[in-house]
Amino acid sequence: MMELLMQLPKGFRFAGVSAGIKSRAGAKDVTLIVSDTPCTAAGVYTTNLIVAAPVVLSRSRTPSANIRGIVVNSGNANACTGQQGDLDAAEMTRLAAANLPQELHAHAEDFLVMSTGIIGRKLPMAKIQSGIEQAAKHLGNTQTHFLDACDGIMTTDAFRKTAHRSIRSSKGSHSIVGMCKGAGMIGPKMATMLAIVVTDAPIDAIVAQRILQAAANRSFNCISVEGHMSTNDSLVLLAQAPSKSVEALNDTELADFEAALTELCIELAKKIPDDGEGATHLIEICIKGANTQADADAIARNIALSNLVKTAITGGDPNWGRIVSAAGYAGVPIQPKRTALKINGLPLFDAGEPLAFDAKQVSESIRASKLTLIELDVGLGPGSATHWTTDLNTEYVRFNSEYTT
Repeated sequence: MMELLMQLPKGFRFAGVSAGIKSRAGAKDVTLIVSDTPCTAAGVYTTNLIVAAPVVLSRSRTPSANIRGIVVNSGNANACTGQQGDLDAAEMTRLAAANLPQELHAHAEDFLVMSTGIIGRKLPMAKIQSGIEQAAKHLGNTQTHFLDACDGIMTTDAFRKTAHRSIRSSKGSHSIVGMCKGAGMIGPKMATMLAIVVTDAPIDAIVAQRILQAAANRSFNCISVEGHMSTNDSLVLLAQAPSKSVEALNDTELADFEAALTELCIELAKKIPDDGEGATHLIEICIKGANTQADADAIARNIALSNLVKTAITGGDPNWGRIVSAAGYAGVPIQPKRTALKINGLPLFDAGEPLAFDAKQVSESIRASKLTLIELDVGLGPGSATHWTTDLNTEYVRFNSEYTT
């Protein structure tokens, strides 16, 4: 058995199996995560008005203190599938509950559901049913089970995306583990991504919803690849439900948990643009000096979504004017005469004036590393934000032009 590299949360079981939904033989495409007892669940979902059936269902069931788990399929988004899509999403939760081991009795309404893949195709429910039945038989609490579950949510991902943290409280040590998927159709609020975080820390449902939204605002809502907002993106937190015998974390412990959760979500979120389809660079955009955090977010997002900025990074071109001009049309105040820009720590622009710099040195610094750091100070106030995006190249165009064919 594989040696544990992370301490998994107590009271949860995981499984991931192949049901034949994906075209690649043996690829895992159904995941089941189950709590031994009713647990807390919170969720943050896409703000797209075209929304997939599983999002509608899960959004209606969170926050809650009575969830037993989540069932996920990859390879088919169950989006834009009409009334049948709604029925199929509900049927997935019924199948998940019905096939649990006898000691884990649950009802359909106790489950959440996620789907990811191609939009506009009906779910192959015979395969889905077979997959859920298999997954229920393979539930376990080892790292192998957890990693199988991670594999079952992936689509075009080049690599598995996981993270873990732990905190201590008066009740002992608590584990926090997370998995996510996503590589393309990534735009803020949120992206084409699924993310599931599981913890054995006891947290009230309303509190869990608040801190999950705050963590999402600093992580998954700060990434982009091409700015295309999905119909399916979902971030769910499953936690131990407080009870008479297990009190919820106190305020100090909760602050520690929220900090750890935010760190974990940032780590997971960065792995999505780092895996951007065809991407050769992860771009980190750090804005400071804005009037407010919201203004800094707007500036960072504008730069992240600029194709001219993204293609310049692809070519290792220190064309800093593209970055500064993208900040200028973000629709929020900046102070040009106090604006300063660095790329990979190398100053290019300061106090509204271009600086003498070695273009070859800057270019080589971009080409030599997967990560390109853009630091922009807009000279007004305390507002700051960090966003992550990718470069844009011909491989991305090729991949997405052939995605369904």
